[in-house]
Amino acid sequence: MTVSKNLRELVLDTETTGLYHASGDRIVDIACVELINHIPTGNTYQVYINPEREMQKDATAISGITDKFLVGKPLFREIVDEFLDFVQDSKLVIHNAKFDIGFLNSELSRVDKPLFSLKNTVDTLDMARKKFPGSPANLDALCKRFEIDTSARTKHGALIDCFLLAEVYINLLGGRQSDLTFHPEKTKPDLAVIKNTESKRKKRHFDVSEEEKNAHGEFLKTVNSPLWKKPM
Repeated sequence: MTVSKNLRELVLDTETTGLYHASGDRIVDIACVELINHIPTGNTYQVYINPEREMQKDATAISGITDKFLVGKPLFREIVDEFLDFVQDSKLVIHNAKFDIGFLNSELSRVDKPLFSLKNTVDTLDMARKKFPGSPANLDALCKRFEIDTSARTKHGALIDCFLLAEVYINLLGGRQSDLTFHPEKTKPDLAVIKNTESKRKKRHFDVSEEEKNAHGEFLKTVNSPLWKKPM
């Protein structure tokens, strides 16, 4: 299997007013972290959104986002174009993709924009359940399993959760060297490059003092049956 040199993925997460978009719950925080060939590039997207409805208490307890904080934040229709410009046609890496895609499509349908397809997502929840059947597969449990530092995370936030999920995703793939399994030729040294590099190295000269020569000579006298004195 060959992985494209320009494989762009976006780790995506949202925070919402509640659990059910079908009941009118809305997105209040959305973030993405860009990966190229499974490596974070440092390119991110994050925005808080006025949901035009109140936060549920349980949601505020999880995210720390309050109704007061969201006053004056942009509406989804005001940020949708810049969000879609950032996402483009990239594959989305999401933990429990059905949840986030459901909310995103609910928002997109309100502003007559094309919907996302689950077929263009990687669900790390499914990956974890297949890799560790019967074990907890939530983000906290996976961070603990892979010894990922979560000390900076006091509340759930879309951007910090994206950073943590990116690390989890890389570990689920097999670690930071996982791409080598798709490019076995990369593990073979390029002899032409090595030879060319060696030819450019400056020759090194070492001056040996008379004292060092004499000391070496005295040492050789102590060697029994040296190979250099045996007949060939």
